[in-house]
Amino acid sequence: MFDGLRQFIADIVSPDADQDRAFDDTGYRLAATALLIHVVSLDGEPTAIEKRKLHSLIETRFGLDPGTADRLISSATRVEGDAVDLYHFTSVIMRSVNEEGRLKIVEMMWEMVYADGQVTEFEDNVVWRAADLLGVSSRDRIDLKHRVAERQGKPLTGASKAADAAP
Repeated sequence: MFDGLRQFIADIVSPDADQDRAFDDTGYRLAATALLIHVVSLDGEPTAIEKRKLHSLIETRFGLDPGTADRLISSATRVEGDAVDLYHFTSVIMRSVNEEGRLKIVEMMWEMVYADGQVTEFEDNVVWRAADLLGVSSRDRIDLKHRVAERQGKPLTGASKAADAAP
């Protein structure tokens, strides 16, 4: 019993606990990062390229230094692992981010999908579902997909084009 209490107190006064609180469950950055981690984890353990891309996106888009980005990614990895669906994350984003910001988050998701050079059916489907929950139209979602693919020099495959034709 005392060990549990001692651990509880240690967790409260620990510097790491204070850093994790900066990314509480109500933060859109945590929610967006968790979505990105979900996308990058769909086809197994993220590759070194995907991890670098994730860090780069988080640092650039959220204006974070590398250490803060590491803490955000660590927190997001924990909450993403506990999540049962995308709704928890998308609802936080919907309450906190305007349409332009939600479009940027979907664009970031596409950048993570294309980071390893392959687009799987599962990745395409998750971005579609998340975009729908974020109130991003099919047209905007597909335009963002094409823009990211073009920017990264990735041709759209037949399967990818067929997925774009779906509602």
